[in-house]
This record gives sequence, structure tokens and C-alpha cells, in this order.
Amino acid sequence: MAFNLKGRSLLSLQDFSKEEISYLLTLSKNLKDKKRAGIKGDNLAGKNIAMIFEKPSTRTRCAFSVGAKDEGGMPEYLGKNDIQLGKKETVADTARVLGRMYDGIEYRGYKHETVEILAEYAGVPVWNGLTDQFHPTQILADFLTIEENFGCLEGVNLVYVGDGRNNMANSLMMGSAIMGLNYTIVAPKELWPKQELVDKAKELAKDSKATIEITDDPVQGVKNADAIYTDVWVSMGEEEKFEERIEMLKPYQVNMEMIENTENEDVIFLHCLPAYHNTDTINGKKMYEEYGLTEMEVTDEVFESKYSRAFDEAENRMHTIKAVMVATLGNQ
Repeated sequence: MAFNLKGRSLLSLQDFSKEEISYLLTLSKNLKDKKRAGIKGDNLAGKNIAMIFEKPSTRTRCAFSVGAKDEGGMPEYLGKNDIQLGKKETVADTARVLGRMYDGIEYRGYKHETVEILAEYAGVPVWNGLTDQFHPTQILADFLTIEENFGCLEGVNLVYVGDGRNNMANSLMMGSAIMGLNYTIVAPKELWPKQELVDKAKELAKDSKATIEITDDPVQGVKNADAIYTDVWVSMGEEEKFEERIEMLKPYQVNMEMIENTENEDVIFLHCLPAYHNTDTINGKKMYEEYGLTEMEVTDEVFESKYSRAFDEAENRMHTIKAVMVATLGNQ
């Protein structure tokens, strides 16, 4: 069944119903099949798309850019030094200017309030490419990856391990509550999500029959997991907290022992990337030199194992983001 999502913004998954999210995932699969068959579309022909990046990104930028071009759209990258957003010009004024020149606006940055203001004043669809609270396009890619592995979302046991109050943990919790996954956060109590958000997720979960649980026990917390998800221990803008987070989160590293503790041979490992799984990067070497760690949130053994689906997720960013643009802005 098709849904008319034309003109809608995507600020968080809470903006959409279970049926609408399912539609976006189905559309993503169809567009993925066409992409792999070498079939390009024209659903975004004549559409100009502004991509605002206060925070840099590999996957988000490439996914929006390639996704738009595949469907005939014209993306424009606007880095933090390219426009006057919040400097000489208010967010509302920027939104009203860009909304008169572009057909859709992507925003990746810090405050969630910024993307809300853009959506309020732009007059065109606005898509959240990441804020401090939510990362909805990533969750769509994660859910598509889970569906590809298990054939469904409802009843899948998804466990998030690490910083349980960051944008990924929040987004996965809300998405799971809507779509019917059994979601568990495994994190030290100091890094649990806000209770008001947990309460909201549990309220949403009543309709989908999902379960929402939080624990600080990394052994029991992963039992019977179908998918284990983790993210970096320190988000952009919090670099001064590395030492503190390392001490807190060492027991929550995803390693082969944790995989075995799931007691599930078919468990998969998920990560939104980039990952600190070796010392082959500048930051990885720095972590080793300063803290003696060769791996952080996930070991290289797990990251490179048969359980890992990290690069499937990365590819699926493109297909799901393309689906969001086509559904909310397309010519269909």
C-alpha cells in the first residue's frame, strides 16, 4: 500500500507511523533493486537539494548526494563555512532563503532545535541527517539491514551496548517502540537515557507489542540478542570526555565473548560507523598513544567477523535516504 508523504519533513521517526515507516522501507528495497540492476529514475528530476553540514560526514553526505543524482536531482553541499547559519543570519532567516531556492533541505549538525526551526520556516521538506537527539535516516538503514537478515522487524531482539543516552540509542529506542522490536539498552547507569524519553517509548510500544528494557549488566543484557549494536564512546563535540568514557565503558566493549554470551549463532553486529576497531587511523593511533587501547567500542575480531553487517548498513544509508527524498519530494 502506498502512502502520500509528499511535502513531509523527517526530523525523527516519531514523525511517522508504523505503516509509513514500513512503506519507506519497502520503497528502499525497490530502489535498491533498481540500483543494482543499473536502473536510474527521474523521481527527483528538476529538484534542487541543499545539504547543510555543520558536522562532517562520509556516509550521510555521500548517501544524499548519490541518492539525489540517481533520481535526477541536483544536490548542493553547504559546509559550516559556506553559509551564515546562526552566525550573521538566524536559522529562521536561512530557512526562508533556502526554501525559496531549493526544493528540499538536509541538515546535519548539533542542536535538534536547529532542524526544527528549519522545518518550521523553510516551506519545503527538511530531513534530519543527524542532531544531538536523533538520527532517523541511520535508523531506517539499520532497520532495512535487520529486515534483510531476519525477514521482519517485529519480535527481533535488538540490544544497544555503550553510551545509552546518545542520539543513536535514543533513535533506536523510539524506532523499535514504533516498529515492534524488543529493545534493550546495556549501559552504565550514568549513561542511561532520560526517563521522559523512556516513558514515551514504552507508551509507543503498547501498540506494537515491543519491549523496552535498560540494564547495566553486559552479560545478562545481551542474552538471546538477535542483533548487537554499538557506537563510538564519545560523540563529536565531546572529545574532552574520552578518558572518563573509556573507564566507564571498558566493560561494555563488543568482543567475541559478548557475542558468545548471546547464545545465538545467528546474531549480527551493527555499527553506524566510523568505528574505533584498530589503530590504522590518526585517531586510532592517538587513542593507543594516550590510553594504550588498540580497540575501543568493538574489537577488530568482531568488526571483521561473519557477524558484522556494518558495511551493509553503510550501503543501505543510500537506499533509505533516497527513499525518503523520493517519498517526500519526488515527482511520482
